[in-house]
Amino acid sequence: MTNYLFIECRDPFESTDVGFVAETAAALKQRDSEVTVFLIQNGVLAARRNALGSHLPQLVRAGVRLLADDFSLQERGIQSAELLPGIQQSNIDALVDILVREDTKAIWH
Repeated sequence: MTNYLFIECRDPFESTDVGFVAETAAALKQRDSEVTVFLIQNGVLAARRNALGSHLPQLVRAGVRLLADDFSLQERGIQSAELLPGIQQSNIDALVDILVREDTKAIWH
């Protein structure tokens, strides 16, 4: 089985094409693929529980694994208690581990 990793670094409130990641990740998950979205840099802004218009609740409902970079969260003043349920705080080491897994395809967005 192919594993898909989406690395989302864009601010979803400034970039209108982040919907691509949500739609594609959900569609791949429906096809029984393992799908992870790793939020990094301004991509973590959508991870806040009170972020209106965030595309991430759709991914949580679809069963996509959501990880948020701890350094990016810290730099933006976002505490782990503020994260949307279903999003796990993670780090770059975990990202590298996912990237090097066999049969993993990565898309940086």
